[in-house]
This record gives sequence, C-alpha cells and structure tokens, in this order.
Amino acid sequence: MQLRAAIQQAFRTRHPASSYERACYFLAAAVLSPCAAADPERIDKPAAVIPVVEVVGLAPLPGLGIERDLLPYPVQLATDKTFRKAGSENLAEFMSRNLTGVNVNETSGSPFQNDLTFRGFRASPVLGSSQGISVYLDGVRVNEAFGDVVNWDMLPESSIGSLLLVPGANPLYGLNTLGGALAFTTKSGLSHPGGEFELSITDEGRRRADLAYGWKGNGGWHSFLGATWFDDEGWRDHSSGHLGNVLVKVGRSLGATDWSATLLGGRSRLLGNGLLPDPLYGDDRRAVYTHPDTTRNRLLQGTLNLTHRFNRDSELSATAYARNSRRDTVNGDVSEEYDDYVEDCEDGFDSSGAPREPDECGFTRAEGAALHPGVLNTTSTRQESRGISAAFSTRRGPWRLDTGITFDHSDAEYAQFEQEAFVTDAREVIGDPDEEREPSSSVVGNSRTWGIYAAGSWAIDAATQLTASARFNRARVENTLTNERGVQPRERFTYTRLNPSLGFTRQLGNGATVFANVAQGHRVPTVIELGCADPENPCRLPVGLQADPYLKQVIARTIEAGVRGRLPDGNYSLSLHRTVNRDDILFLSSPSRQGYFANFERTRHQGLDLTAAQQFGSFGLRLAYSYLEAEYDADGELFTGARNVEVRRGMRLAGLPRHSGKLTFDWTANPQLSFGADLQASSSLVTQGNEDGLSEDPEDDEEPERADWRVRGYGLVTLRASYRPTPKWELFARISNLFDRRYETFGAVAPDLFPNGRQLKPHEDEVDAAHARFVAPGAPRTFIAGLRYTF
Repeated sequence: MQLRAAIQQAFRTRHPASSYERACYFLAAAVLSPCAAADPERIDKPAAVIPVVEVVGLAPLPGLGIERDLLPYPVQLATDKTFRKAGSENLAEFMSRNLTGVNVNETSGSPFQNDLTFRGFRASPVLGSSQGISVYLDGVRVNEAFGDVVNWDMLPESSIGSLLLVPGANPLYGLNTLGGALAFTTKSGLSHPGGEFELSITDEGRRRADLAYGWKGNGGWHSFLGATWFDDEGWRDHSSGHLGNVLVKVGRSLGATDWSATLLGGRSRLLGNGLLPDPLYGDDRRAVYTHPDTTRNRLLQGTLNLTHRFNRDSELSATAYARNSRRDTVNGDVSEEYDDYVEDCEDGFDSSGAPREPDECGFTRAEGAALHPGVLNTTSTRQESRGISAAFSTRRGPWRLDTGITFDHSDAEYAQFEQEAFVTDAREVIGDPDEEREPSSSVVGNSRTWGIYAAGSWAIDAATQLTASARFNRARVENTLTNERGVQPRERFTYTRLNPSLGFTRQLGNGATVFANVAQGHRVPTVIELGCADPENPCRLPVGLQADPYLKQVIARTIEAGVRGRLPDGNYSLSLHRTVNRDDILFLSSPSRQGYFANFERTRHQGLDLTAAQQFGSFGLRLAYSYLEAEYDADGELFTGARNVEVRRGMRLAGLPRHSGKLTFDWTANPQLSFGADLQASSSLVTQGNEDGLSEDPEDDEEPERADWRVRGYGLVTLRASYRPTPKWELFARISNLFDRRYETFGAVAPDLFPNGRQLKPHEDEVDAAHARFVAPGAPRTFIAGLRYTF
C-alpha cells in the first residue's frame, strides 16, 4: 500500500487535476459506462494484503499476462481459496452465488446439469440450447463440437486452481464467445505443493470426497493428482446420480523452459428429471413428471503444455491436446400415439359400435396395473477432438504484443433411437420387451477450425492505455445425415470472419480507472442446428435431423464502458454493457406445429453491473447487483415445443431475471473460527411459451386465452461456519435455503397429460390435455457438513 500510495502521489504530481475535473471524470464514467466486477477473492482479505499488481491472462493460452487494471473491459477472478471459503457444493453453484451477472436455470434437477447464464448468454449441457459462452480448461476449449454443449460434470473440480470470467464478445477467445468466456486453470505441484482431503455429506443423501496432492521435487520436477467422487440420492424422486473424475499432471521447470503433461478421465451417470407442472408441483415439489431421464458421460483428455521464456519480456507458449468423449441418454416420455389412443378409446366403442375390451385401450400387466402408450428415446454421441495452438507475448517499452494461432479438428457421430414403451400409473416409462429399438436419425460429421489473432497495447502516457486486437477464423463443417428418407447427400459449409476489438483505460487518481471497449465475436451453426433448418422438413426440439439449408453465422457486437476503483479497505465497480446479436439462431415455427432452426434478425442484451466490497476489521461485506434487459430486437414467430409465439420487438427472452442481487457477509471471530451469511435474490422470469402473455395459440374466431405464467422472484439465505481446531484440520457446515423457501428457476409451457399426477383415462375422465406451466423446482433447505484435512 505504501508503494501504491507513492506511485499515486508521483502521478498526481506529474498530472495535476482539480477536484472538479476528477468529479467530471467520475460522473461521465458513471453515466456512460459499465465497469469491472470485483474479485471475490480480493474481498476475502483486508486491503493491506491486496497485491499492488494483479496479472491475468489475455487469452486462453498461458502468456506473460497483463495487469488487470489495464484491461479495457471488466473481468472476474476467483481461486481455489475463494471456492473453499464460499463453501459451495460445486462450481456452478459457486458462480451463481458469487459472480456478478451469473445465474442458473435448474432445468434438469441435477446439480451438475444446470444451465449457467451470464448477462443472458448461456453455457448449457442441453443439446439444442443456444450457446453463447466459450469454456476453456488449461487453454483447451471444452465446448463439445456437437452442439457446443458444456458438460459441467466432466470438469475436474478438485483440481481447479482458478477461474477467469471475461465478458462480452471478446475475439481473443474464439468461436462462441458471444456473451463471455470462462477460463479454468488447473493446479500443479509448483503452484499447489502439499495435499488436501475433503469429505462432505448432506441430509438429502448427498456425499462427496475430493483429494488434491501436489509434489515439488529436485531438478525442477513436479507432479499433481486431483480426484473427485460424488454420489447423490437426489432430493427429488428418482433422481440419484454419481460421478468420478481424476486428473494427473507431470511436468518439469528447467531454466527458461517449462512443460507439463496432463491426463484427465471421468465418467458419470446423472438423473435429471426436469420440469414439473404446477398442479403436481403444488402437491409435491419432490415429484417427477415422467422417468427415467438418464445421462451417462465419459471423457478422456490428454494435454501437453510448453512455455519458453526468451527473456523477462518475451515468452512463447504452446498447447496440444486430444479429447475423446461419449454421451448416452435415455428419456422416457408419453408416445405421440397417445392422441390416437385417446381418440379411439375415449368413448369405449370401436368403429363398428362394439364395446372395446380393456386391453384394447392400453395394456395390462399381470398384476393389473394399467399401462399406456409411451416411448423410450435414446441417443448416443461419440466425439473425438484434437488440436494445437501457440502464442507469443512480448513487451517493448510502452508497447506490448500478443499473437497466436490455433487449429482444432473434431469428428462426431450421433444417433437417435426410439423404442415402444408403456407408461405406468406411477409415470414410469418401461420399454416393451417385444419391440426392438429402432433408429430414427443419425449424423456423422467433422469440423476444422483455424484461427489467428493479435493483440497490441500502447501506454500513451503514464495514465492512459490503448488496446486493440483482432482474430480471423475459418471454420468448415461437414456432415452426412440419415433419417426416415435414407442417407442424405453430404453437406459442407464454410464460415470465415475477422473480428476486431478496440479499447482504452484511463487512471484518474485515488485508485479510480475508467475504461471503454468495443468488440465483435461470432459463432458458427452447430450440426444440430444445420440438421434442422428447413421449414418444409421441421423436427422436434432438439432432435430429428434433416438435410437442410445453410444458416448464417451469428455476429455479436459488444459495447461497454465503466469505472472501477479501490477504497482504503475495499473496492467498487460500475458497468453498463450492450451486446447485439445479428442473425441469432432460434427455433422458429412451422405450419406443422413442429419447428426448425433459422436465423433471427436481432436479439439484444444490455444492462448494468454494480459491485462493491468493504472490509471493516474482522468483518467483510460484498454487494453484487445486476440489471439485465434481454429482449428480441425484431418481430418474428417462435416455436417453443408446445405453441407458437408471436414475437414483437422489445419482448423479453425467457428464463432470465431482470434484477438479481447477491449480498455476502463474513466475520472472522478469531483465527480458528469464522462465520458467513449469503443472501441471493432474483426477480421474476418470463416463462418459455408465455412470452406473449398467452397460454394457447389464438384461434381466428376466438378471443386469445391470456395467462400470467411468469416465474415469481425469490430470495434465499445461506449460513456458513468454519472451525479450525488445528492448522491442518477444519470442520465446516452450511445451511442452504435457511427458511425452506419454495422457489423456481425456470418455467415452460407444455401440455399436461397427468393432471394432479394422474394419467388421463378415456373411460373415466373428460380427456383434455390442456397446456400448463411447468417449472424447475429449487432445492429445499439443506444441511451440509464436512471435514477438510491439509497435509
């Protein structure tokens, strides 16, 4: 702090500014601008121990890094120490509770299958979701090539040393960086020598164990082992799951050269049984609509990293990787033949007028339980990816230059199958043993992507930094589709784009910095989108592939500006941001009441992020608030899976809160004992399929049926405590959702075939599968206790 004060004093001497001028700078920044989010780790400590210079990565690959205060856009940084103190169950929960602008939609019900959103852009494990965030692990892009999905369960959480969240359409992070990028860095024996073992349990039957051990030997050798085991009975019915992953890293630091080789393996079996209709949810939030809904993931990835320092101001880094992943899903559902079943059986007579036998209207097992038409939808995805990248960084006086080149190649095989099945009164879907699994569609394809980028910065004077960057991408996607019409002609699409960025920072004194940045990014259509892009051959979301027309790539342009600064014992930030997507890819309506992917003229995401933190001796306080307007910026018609929605400009996108806030309080009672409390609040969400305020498609001669089916806002309180009886042992506990608040994180409109959880029966009921609001239930009050041992 003394060094920083001396620098600031010297700066004020060289560049005098009146209080009025400083006030003008600050007010102009506040009016015009968006800002950097505060670093959660930095809030953990009094200002006296905050480093004067904080260096972060400029691109996914390792490099010289850049001082965080010189970046013309806001970034959020957190380390494993921050994760530990926050007491979160996994990374997705940590980010939703601690990072500004981040929220989750718990659409599947599994803690490792959540949709994560940042400023309204999504990173999701759900095939067919519109992805807008790129995710990297040690410089390797882990968005799967088929669909750009992110399998959160395959991230080695016990081995994560830090995460960096970069906002906006940053061209340096390549494809799919429309709304931001997440870069994870794993631990090593150099950065994390020693070991740590952690075990935790919950009252809902969840168990987790993590092991991390780093070794630093003679001659520059080092190694690291990290492992995670997770087993969950599931707080909802039929929702158990488990996963395990292991990361092994070996390397050597010898003079000016460092290298490391990493092997990551993981597998999981997760059950996420999705949304619940309102009536059933009102009776029992632990219930499921239909089951099973199982996802099995397997991953094997090898990475080789090399860094060579020519001198203190020049560095070359390179990364090569090979990645093999498998994904298999089983989803039980009501068959499309259910409507025929109802039509044939609701009056109890056949076409000749003769009474139908009971087994003609459904099927009967030996024990007499009724079985009705269902279907087991299964998918199989196999992907192999490999790539290489290199980056060079150098500094020359006031100049800095970063350049890089990347190449990625992937092969993917995807197949979808259907098997006739029965639905029991308990809503379990059981495959018919007399029926074979039949293929319905498949695709075999590959993609090749080249990228080259450069970023330069120039210190105009001691207080002003100018930064410019650009990246050129060329992507080629090839695929061969097979469906009910047989093998389709091979398709090949090529996309090229040059994306620029320009920004500046200006230090105002007293620790305040203003910045502004304009940037462009893009993503190319995925195979799942290209395979369902013909209005004449629509499909069901998100599967059912056709040989279809060309889709344009999505172009995103971000403008943001802001002010960030430091207080004597804290920091603050304020930001305004605006991102416009041109030719966004959405699921549109077709006359057959199915849908197809197509380019949509414009969508817009804009808002404000505010973060403030202060340390009061042993007490710490942090506030994060986000305001978001995520809207359609053109007219059109969407197909939501249940109904058509007439979109008007200015209509909100579904599943995104306009207001969200996070308040964190920490108290260090003494070196052994600490307490914490978290308040997380969210405003209401628009329900998918109810964007226009209607519950049914309007008929020509009828008044449209209106319904306000928004998902209500909520506030959650979490309490935390930690006790260290010795320096090596730590006991910790947490109570999530302290007041057992019933809340929901997503909503969608769909026909309810099980009113109040009971399947409609033509002989007994007035059969009317009306539309209902389905919601994603939030977890009830949960007690978590654990033990951590450091060695």
